Formats: sequence, structure tokens, C-alpha cells
Amino acid sequence: MSFRKRSPTSESPMFVRFDRASSPEDDGEYAMSPTSSSQSHHVTAVDYGDQTEDLEYSGAPATVGGFKLRSRKQPKRQATVYESDATCLPPIMVGRQRTLVLCFDGTGDQFDNDNSNIVNLFALLKKDDKNVQMCYYQAGIGTYATPGLQLPGMTTVVKILDDAVAWYLDRHVKEGYEFLMENYEAGDKICMFGFSRGAYTARALAGMLHKVGLIPACNLQQVPFAWQMYKDNSPMGWEMSKGFKKTFSVDVDIDFLGVFDTVASVGFFGYTLPFTASNYAIRTFRHALALDERRSRFKANYWHQPTHGQDNLGDRPEDKLKTIRHGHESREGHGTSKGYRKADRWRESGFSETDVKEVWFAGCHCDVGGGSTPNETPFTLAQVPLRWMVRECFRSNTGILFDIDALLEIGLEPENLFPEVIVPRPMPTSKLGYDFDHPDLASALSPMFDQLAIRPLWWILEFLPVKDRKQRAKDKAWYDSLLINLGRARQVPDHLEEIHVHRSVKMRMDAMGYTPKARGLHPRHIVWVD
Repeated sequence: MSFRKRSPTSESPMFVRFDRASSPEDDGEYAMSPTSSSQSHHVTAVDYGDQTEDLEYSGAPATVGGFKLRSRKQPKRQATVYESDATCLPPIMVGRQRTLVLCFDGTGDQFDNDNSNIVNLFALLKKDDKNVQMCYYQAGIGTYATPGLQLPGMTTVVKILDDAVAWYLDRHVKEGYEFLMENYEAGDKICMFGFSRGAYTARALAGMLHKVGLIPACNLQQVPFAWQMYKDNSPMGWEMSKGFKKTFSVDVDIDFLGVFDTVASVGFFGYTLPFTASNYAIRTFRHALALDERRSRFKANYWHQPTHGQDNLGDRPEDKLKTIRHGHESREGHGTSKGYRKADRWRESGFSETDVKEVWFAGCHCDVGGGSTPNETPFTLAQVPLRWMVRECFRSNTGILFDIDALLEIGLEPENLFPEVIVPRPMPTSKLGYDFDHPDLASALSPMFDQLAIRPLWWILEFLPVKDRKQRAKDKAWYDSLLINLGRARQVPDHLEEIHVHRSVKMRMDAMGYTPKARGLHPRHIVWVD
């Protein structure tokens, strides 16, 4: 649980651990045993067994009883302070769960002179200690060289096919799956990020983990079979998945899945994979969406409520998937280590549905996911959703470790991230009512890159019929229709009571007279978020 205040003489982050005392007193105070009584420290987190509470600072860390409960009585406990790594945020706590972070880049994206937000986010991560965090990056669809193709021009042709129809989607998903197979240990927290088709890859990997589980290490020969069972939506496919998961796999959950503008379908064929639109194995889902994208092949893939049929599928097998969905997983046959229980505490606390937040941002596809501008460009629209995604990692208590210096470089002040504080909005310093030093203001007013205007060849695809898949609000059922897009903007889902729009959109509207292109953006439903 985050500590809410800090000593004004704080120099280095500290960690506090509470243990139950042998003779508890009902006075709501805690005794503390610091590692050093001669220094004042910035206490940032507490951990005392399997319980958590908010604490309020009321004295120097070396003072007995210096920590008091806000509004409840608890037995006295002993506290021990530990030093933490001052180069990363949040502080590395003793006994913390290790984090596995997987990043999947967008179509044609890799490290180059116009990096996407996936590369930029990966640059923010702490990567120097695999005992606390392991980081995996995968270049986007359409960037892979193909082993065995030595004929002149064939590699280029295959890359184009991969780009156009996600020819090697299975390879992208399976390679992420294999990383988890070889590195996951009980109690690890799994977090994923993706952009464009890389976002779909991340969601497909999460779906595969939910349906067939995670095979133990050193069983790579089973991965192709697991993939075939995952994508098989037939009744027999579900029965086979049930048996395969029970025989070979362990259950894992996804602690956080953050994606930038997921595309609606995979390639020209428009097929979908199980649990890519909703997935109870995901604790927190965050999605940054583009208000101004118009291309038919870049329709947004929104989060959907599961249909009644999907709920029934989720009940299979009854002794496994049903308990997973409703938060009472006993993990019979797979052990119940303390680390595993910690990883599923959100379920054991009564949470059974994914915490979902989809937020709209100004700009087109690459204005949200990055990659439209050279790396040296000081301000871009893509910086706004990147900062938002990092903030959501802290707000969701993911434990993902970020490099403090890297956070400062993108305009994020560590003290405003952890412990999470409410920062009062500054007094207006302009006629528009915004502070010109606000980190998102200059980015919000940056140029937009509409590919239909920049590259007219995209219009060829606008005259071809494309499948449009939607979900009815009443019964959550899916229905498909064919349409010719002709450059029409995206349709905001009409069943939403609240449409979350980032406050930077309002900045752009006030300063530039900007009008979002998305259809169905009714003002009475808009909720402005930071």
C-alpha cells in the first residue's frame, strides 16, 4: 500500500515491513525498528504479510509509534526499514513479486529513426536486474526476416504479406508465449503492451494463456499443438483445450494489458481469435484510441462485454475455467504457493471482472501509437498517450519498474507518480485557461498525420468492401455487415454511457478549434480524464 506523505528532509527511498507483534495492543499504533536511526528517509511503501492498509505519516521514521492508522484499530506490529534502488520507480521492496513485461510493436515498427510508443515505453523500463524485472521486446508484424527464403526478392515479398495479412501472426504470438514458458515462475506478475497489430498480438497471447494455460519450461514441442487448440473455436476445440490445459499447463493471469489503438481485424481476411475482445484472466486493461483515424483497414478493436455464449464457454472445464472467472480458483494440482496467491489476490478479494478503461486521444493511428515523426521531434501528439499509459501503470499498482531519469526525459515528475498524489491544477496563465508549462499542452497542439491525406494510395482500399463487426448493447450478441468505408471516421460504440476522452483533446479544441472526426462522440456522454 502506498505511503501518502513524506518527510521534507527525505533523501533516499525506504521500505517498511510490518510483522505482527506477540502481544498486540488495540491502540492503532505501530512500533518501528529502522536500519539507521541517524537519517531521515522517504518512506514509500509498506508490506506486512497478507494484509494492506492506508497509513498516515505522523513523525520521524525513527520514532516509536511514528506511523498511525487513519481510521481503524489494529494490533501493534514491528517494522523494519530497507533501502531501495533510488534509480527506479516504484521503489524495489523486499519480497516484491518479479515483473515480466512483454512489448509488441506495431505493423512494420522496430527501433529506427521514428520510433513507436512501444519502443519509447521499453526505453523507460528498468532492465538491469532480471531478479526483479524481465523485459521482452518484439518487432512488429512485417519486420521479420524469414528463415529459409534465400531467393532474391522473396524475403521482401514475405514481409509485405506479413504486413498486409499478418501472415506470421502465429509466430509472433508463439514467440511471446515461449518467452513466458522459459522465464515464468510462480508469483511473477505478467504485464503486456502493444500497438496496432502488436496490440492484437498481445491480446491474442493473453487469450491463449487463458484458454490453454502456460506450458512449463522445456516443452517447446507442445507449443504448436497449444496454438492450434487455442484458435479452434469449434465445440471439439473447446473440449480439447480443456483436456490439454488440465494435462500440460498451469494457470496464469495477466496483471496489466496496455495497448495503443488495436486494429479490428488481422489482415484482409478479418478473422478473430478467442478472448481477444474480452478476457477475465486480465486484471487491468487500458486502451488508448485514435479519434481521427479513417482508414477501413484500421477500424478500432474495442473491448467488449462477453456474450452469454462466451460466458458458457468460460465455464468449461467446470473445475477450472469457471472458478478462474469467478475468483475462487483453488489451483488444485498446481500448488498454492504464497507467491501464487499474491498474484491472484485481486480475485480472492472478490474481483471477477476486468478493470477496463478505454480513452480517446486526438490524432490518427500513429499519432496515438507513435512512429509518425522523427525521434528528435520535441513535441508530438503521441507523447500524450504515452504519458497517460505510464500514469495508468502507477495508478493500477502494477509494480512495473521505470527508470527515473527516463521518466524525467518525457516530462513525468516522479513525485507525481509514486506515491500517487493529487496535484492541484495550476492557475490559468493564458486566455485559454491552461498553463503553457503543462507537459501535455505543447504535445496536444502538435501536427496530426492523416495517412489518407498524406498517401492517397490508401484510398484504393476505401472502395473495397470490408467486414464490420459490432456488438449489440441489449443482448451483447455479435453481428457482421459488409460496408464500403469511403474514408468514414470511426464510430464510437453506441452502448457506452460514458465516453472517456483525454483532457488534452479539450486543450486542442479550445486552442485550435479542433473537431474530432469520430462519429457518435456525444457531448453529454463525454467524461474528461487525465
